Amino acid sequence: MANRIGPYSKFGLILAAATLVADQASKLFVLHGLRLAVGDVLTVTPFFDIALVMNRGISYGLLPQDSDLGRWLLVMVNLAAAALFTIWLGRFHSRLPAAAIGLLIGGALGNAIDRTVYGAVVDFVSLHAFGWRWYIFNVADAAIVAGVIGLLYDALMARATK
Repeated sequence: MANRIGPYSKFGLILAAATLVADQASKLFVLHGLRLAVGDVLTVTPFFDIALVMNRGISYGLLPQDSDLGRWLLVMVNLAAAALFTIWLGRFHSRLPAAAIGLLIGGALGNAIDRTVYGAVVDFVSLHAFGWRWYIFNVADAAIVAGVIGLLYDALMARATK
């Protein structure tokens, strides 16, 4: 059986834990510290608002799940993804892809916790400029995007050096 622990597994798991803590702490602050209701908007800067949204779907609100079955299926998808990413983490021999996988694990677990506790993912970061608004997201979502970018960059750089 292949070794499941790679030289950067610990690094990736520490980053996953840090991502999970940052994600959940930020959501607790928005929900309980700021005491915002769903739909409330708090203007922080001319380009950044805290706008509380409960996302029952996947990325960008796609495939909304209003039933308990749909909710728990999405929780299982998040947990399965985190488990597969954790297994994959042991195969990396450099810091960048291990960091990227750590971000993916932490993000997937953060959103799974939300769906379990709140029935939906807590989104609140609203960026906007020049009349254009990005999707409302959270720390877990940002970590997942950064993780995917890190993996793509690593893959493209590996090809460029061959």
